[in-house]
Amino acid sequence: MSLEENYNKVLSRVAELQSLMSDGDVAPDDFTRYAKEYAELEPIATEIAALKAAREELADLVALEEGESDPEMRALARAEAEEMRDRLPGMERRVMLALLPKDEADEKNAILEVRAGTGGDEAALFAADLYAMYQRYALLRGWRFETMEISETELGGVKEAVATITGRNVFQRLKFESGVHRVQRVPETETQGRIHTSAATVAVLPEAEEVDIAIDEKDLRIDVFRASGAGGQHVNRTESAVRITHLPSGIVVSQQDEKSQHKNKAKAMKILRARLYEQERQERESARAADRKSQVGSGDRSERIRTYNFPQGRVTDHRINLTLYKLDRVMAGEALDEVIDPLIAEDESARLAEIT
Repeated sequence: MSLEENYNKVLSRVAELQSLMSDGDVAPDDFTRYAKEYAELEPIATEIAALKAAREELADLVALEEGESDPEMRALARAEAEEMRDRLPGMERRVMLALLPKDEADEKNAILEVRAGTGGDEAALFAADLYAMYQRYALLRGWRFETMEISETELGGVKEAVATITGRNVFQRLKFESGVHRVQRVPETETQGRIHTSAATVAVLPEAEEVDIAIDEKDLRIDVFRASGAGGQHVNRTESAVRITHLPSGIVVSQQDEKSQHKNKAKAMKILRARLYEQERQERESARAADRKSQVGSGDRSERIRTYNFPQGRVTDHRINLTLYKLDRVMAGEALDEVIDPLIAEDESARLAEIT
């Protein structure tokens, strides 16, 4: 189907939905369904109508320029036509982006998981730095950042940390953060001044509701045990910690941060639901994009995506060959958008290439 056919299909469907909703006999459930589809398509139809009007205006200006005998009027028509030609590509891109298949997870909240990788204590310290970077970034964007689970080292590093991030389009902006983040710097424990390389793994999962993913109780094995580590005197006296194993997938989730077994189970189920939803989403995405490899990567947490070089003060994202010499501001969350925005743009360009 050509782009023009796509445009006309959207305009026809919007007109049809308007007619259906104005029918006095429409059932309430049908009206709700029509209204939801109309709310999604109407902004696209408005962009398409504006594009068609701009094209018609350009054709009129060209005709006026060619048929006008007055040099001054002809020059004015030519200038206006050139201005319209400059505007059209941007309008066309906005329409095509609006027509792209939506990632239904984009508007969801996210679950962030950061784990220390290779590099011992230094990897754990870097994982803590990354976790703090996302926490500061969330604060700057007005999102709510809530730690669900954290396992710290004696030196202040993080073996593993899990948080929920709540706000507008959280997953859309953070989904390309999944993968292996590598750091090159001189550890505080290094006496010779040598640069070490270590890594941490980041996973960003869309938060799933019960309606998004159904979990059968018989597919779960739930174990309770005594919590260990910091947390007060209760930790070794009550079996408040919960471990949930999803038997079909083999996914295991443990929670022990809360004193209540019930709260730990609820948190563990929230993480399990998100992991299962992301697994299902990745399978759908892989099937849809089997004929290409996105330039921004697959979101696989085993894929090395970025290097943070402290001696040179630079951050390099390997998927789009982007290097910024503002490491401090990136780690402070202030300049993270300067990495995220190009990643989103690259993904949009790759998807646009599929329909043009």
